[in-house]
Amino acid sequence: MPARPARSRTNVKTMRRTVTLALFIALVLGGGTLIGLMTLPGQWYAGLAKPPFNPPNWIFAPAWTLLYILVAVAGWRTWQRGPRGGAMAVWFIQLALNFSWSPVFFGAHRPGAALVIVVALLATILAFIVMRWPRDRVAALCFTPYAAWVAFATLLNGAIWFLN
Repeated sequence: MPARPARSRTNVKTMRRTVTLALFIALVLGGGTLIGLMTLPGQWYAGLAKPPFNPPNWIFAPAWTLLYILVAVAGWRTWQRGPRGGAMAVWFIQLALNFSWSPVFFGAHRPGAALVIVVALLATILAFIVMRWPRDRVAALCFTPYAAWVAFATLLNGAIWFLN
């Protein structure tokens, strides 16, 4: 049987990479959206005392959409380089922590427990950045706005917990 042309192998590899990226985006953006819809802030959150730096509610959906895409890209790039490596494990841990925050904060009405989760989330985000920086700066840089937003969210969560 003749060898397949190099062009065909390249197309298959490109197709696999594209499908994998789409799956990462679907997992992160789809999962985050689903959890967000299942744990809408509602009356309980509206009635909480909030600090003066609390942003308007409309900012959260566009901010998280962009951040989730960046998180997906970083995960996809890391998966391409080492699906069983430590950085990939940290990526999955941060995703689990991220997805658990809303059900605890908005669903269970437990801002103190949510604060513990968001602090752990921030630590895993920073660990991922440190781990990826020497090997894949693009993946690390994809996580820097995420780190900034989660640092702010940690401050906000802590303030809400303190005020209530």
